[in-house]
Amino acid sequence: MPDTYILGIESSCDETAAAVVRLGEEVVSNVVASQFATHAPYGGVVPELASREHLKAIVPVVRKALADAGQTYVSVDALAVTQGPGLAGALLVGISYAKALAFALEKPLIAVNHLEGHIHAVLLEERQKGNRELTFPVLALVVSGGHTHLYLAEQNNGSWAYRNIGRTRDDAAGEAYDKVAKLLGLGYPGGPVIDRLAPHGNPRAVKFALSQIKRADRRHGSGLPESVNGERFDFSYSGIKTAVLRYVETHSMQSSIEARRNALGGTSKPQVEDYLGLCDKPTLDLIASFQRTMVDDLISKTVAAARAYEVATIFVTGGVAANQELRQTFECEAAHEGLPVYFPSRPLSTDNAAMIAAAAYPKFLARDFAPMDFSAEAGMALH
Repeated sequence: MPDTYILGIESSCDETAAAVVRLGEEVVSNVVASQFATHAPYGGVVPELASREHLKAIVPVVRKALADAGQTYVSVDALAVTQGPGLAGALLVGISYAKALAFALEKPLIAVNHLEGHIHAVLLEERQKGNRELTFPVLALVVSGGHTHLYLAEQNNGSWAYRNIGRTRDDAAGEAYDKVAKLLGLGYPGGPVIDRLAPHGNPRAVKFALSQIKRADRRHGSGLPESVNGERFDFSYSGIKTAVLRYVETHSMQSSIEARRNALGGTSKPQVEDYLGLCDKPTLDLIASFQRTMVDDLISKTVAAARAYEVATIFVTGGVAANQELRQTFECEAAHEGLPVYFPSRPLSTDNAAMIAAAAYPKFLARDFAPMDFSAEAGMALH
């Protein structure tokens, strides 16, 4: 088979990314321009600012990805771009640029679902390691700042099919991490900070009742996609966020939070020691208990779904998949079930274009190219 190089472009949220992937399984280059400094003062992603930053970064990022790969606009075989889900304005920047390139170069253009990209990030790296013996069906937990979904993934003659059997009903897991971190004056993004501080607290100190993470609504007419047997494994994290807020209020922690927020605001790149110096034991215990509850809920629902659907393999992917406690606990629990569990490397856990180019390769082989009039789909579903 001749070498096929796909240039991937990703701009669904606050990372401008481009990558070149060979034959769907070798990352030749992978460039990501972060917007962290732009959004950090606001404690979250500001959509209008994200779009402007994408406009500034997309041309140099794509040029660097091609240069790093030793490729040119002319030498790549196809282009791939994220169609959705994501921020509409941010998506349109990547799509408009990819369309212009494809038209000017007379190259095929492939539209990719961002969530499918995360799943293919795991496949991409396993194939790079030479692991081609993955057993299907696969249960994929896609867990990030904007998504918490469970998909059954099947492969048939090179094409992929997905069935959603669980999703977040309100806040995604990564969103809950960021909101709790902001509430506690730990800055943005919150997930990595909480993960680093959690080992310094007692994860059993604060009891978050399971009722605060609401169960799935299985009534007809709930608007949820039904699985074949009607059994779903949905997530909800607005309750635990509210529980943390109430704990802060009832334990008079607000003054220490403000002091911490002000102190960290004057530090350009805080280290773990900086955070620890500003967090007392009750705060560290609260952080550890929050993380333990989140991790337990994600794992228990995923393992229960794996049992119910008799899957052979588990994938855990998306930005929250970089969480150290989640990885370690998942590996232990999956081992008890006799199930292999795979994670992407940390660079491919967060948004990147290598996963978009990898997910595009089966579509390239099937000649499943996008029409030039396609547009962004902010709420795009995965099927």
